[in-house]
Amino acid sequence: MSANVPALILAAGRGERMRPLTDHTPKPLLMVQGKRLIEWHLEALARDGVQRVVINTAYLEDQFEPTLGDGSRWGLQIIYSHEGRDHGGALETAGGMAKALPHLGDVFWVLAGDVFVPGVRFDAGDAQAFSESHDWGRLTLVNNPAHVPQGDFALNEVGRIERKEASTAPTYTYSTIGLYRPDMVAGIEVGQKAALRPYLERAIDAGKLSGCHYKGAWTDVGTPERLLQLNQAAAKDTL
Repeated sequence: MSANVPALILAAGRGERMRPLTDHTPKPLLMVQGKRLIEWHLEALARDGVQRVVINTAYLEDQFEPTLGDGSRWGLQIIYSHEGRDHGGALETAGGMAKALPHLGDVFWVLAGDVFVPGVRFDAGDAQAFSESHDWGRLTLVNNPAHVPQGDFALNEVGRIERKEASTAPTYTYSTIGLYRPDMVAGIEVGQKAALRPYLERAIDAGKLSGCHYKGAWTDVGTPERLLQLNQAAAKDTL
């Protein structure tokens, strides 16, 4: 089913914590282990049968299309959702999803352009199972990194996501990768700024949010130090 499930890559943010590296380059276009960060996502999506990718842009958005083109080099169709041009700036995650909906259909992947997850799979079976459920979202959760020791959400034994403060289940961090339906961002107007967290909590309260635990390597490339660590690790591997 993955071939029929498009993806939205979130690439509109300013990347304040990455300055000065992001003063002249959007964070998803920074180099990580020999490729631009966003290229790792594009290659993985193409490998797993996704055909259409929407990239939302705002900060330095004029750099994306000349760099990535129309996606044909990966066998993809890339569509750009220009938040800066159309609305004067980034719309945040839920606002960006709402704007991109006309290109995304009934079920779609969402992933942040600033995480490094080289082993992740965009599994057709997962997409099929999600499409047959009544959930609004299915989040990929990871072990809590040092900078988020308390985690974001609890994941119970039957794969339902719960508010961590109201649960005894283990807590994990949202990887910024997930499957979604348009229901998740229902009520958001095109051009409206909206963070995702309140809508995820709305879905939890409605019993419409599931999750899975991904145990592979995952890095939020949020600081120059983390980027340097990734590139130094790659350099060591080549020695």
